[in-house]
Amino acid sequence: MQLSISPDNPLEWLALRADIVPWPLAHVQIMPVVAKAVLEAADKGVFEAVAAGADTVAAVAQTCNLHPKATRELMGLLTALRYFKYHNERFTLTKSARKWVLKDNPESVYGMMLFNNRVMWPWLDKMGEYLQTGKGIHYHDHLTAEEWQYYQNAMLAATGTEAKEFGRKAPVAKTATDMLDIGGSHGQHSVALCRRIPTLRSTILDLPEAIAQAAPLLARLGLGERVQHRPGNALTDDFGHEQYDVILMSSLAHHFNDEQNRAVAQKVARALRPGGVYIINEFIRPETGAKPELVGGSTDLFYGLTSTAGNYSVAEIKDWQAGAGLKPHRIINYLTIPGRAMVVAKK
Repeated sequence: MQLSISPDNPLEWLALRADIVPWPLAHVQIMPVVAKAVLEAADKGVFEAVAAGADTVAAVAQTCNLHPKATRELMGLLTALRYFKYHNERFTLTKSARKWVLKDNPESVYGMMLFNNRVMWPWLDKMGEYLQTGKGIHYHDHLTAEEWQYYQNAMLAATGTEAKEFGRKAPVAKTATDMLDIGGSHGQHSVALCRRIPTLRSTILDLPEAIAQAAPLLARLGLGERVQHRPGNALTDDFGHEQYDVILMSSLAHHFNDEQNRAVAQKVARALRPGGVYIINEFIRPETGAKPELVGGSTDLFYGLTSTAGNYSVAEIKDWQAGAGLKPHRIINYLTIPGRAMVVAKK
């Protein structure tokens, strides 16, 4: 997936083709404003207000307690971004925006928007320092209880569509009975797979601080005792011996360095039953010289900033698995989250 500048008419096309448009301004001037505008609109309840019938600038400003002039500017930008349609002096949410931004929609990314605005945005001020020192902020070490709650809701929102695809495509035997979900917090991946495989039960190993906020989210998914939390730490806990048919580590490798990921793979290999699979579910850093990929590249830098580690290539992930004695099995790319894949190995 890539971002591109799309001309609206032939003259703009010619100007772009002739390279007389200073396109970096789109990145340094326009995109930061766009990102913050969308985040603040979600945080201030603008999308919910329009969905509830506040269809003029004045109505949105009154409903959300915003300044009328500033609201007009915001609504103009959000209309240009296709969150809204404007017809007969009335705003309505587009069908796509209604699906993705309204907080009560099951597929909404509202939780991620709130987390990014209230917790993550200040982290970006540390980017310059990270580039000079290579030392990330390691946010898991200092989140407050409130921030953990925002974080868990964000992870739930970010993985809603992915978890459904995972549940359909994960190469797990129909007879599987036991699963370990390392760092699975909200449990969406475990639940999706357990719904596909009636005999499967899953244990979610996660930090106590994460479980405290994720437990209500898991309870809402309605799998009862088939999917349960276990407080622990993937870096220090033992996973047991030949206890599991499938072990999943989703969105956690990018918080660990190479040595830590190798150590986890060794414990996973010991804990898998013969024929069991180890699935590393991750954003993938493109191989050097491969076609650039925006999602993998941007998340690599972001996770470097926030955890010092960053993304890994498919080859690096397979090397951890092979080093633990596991055999390469399959690479499954996601349609719902471009730049993301399951790297699967088998015992």
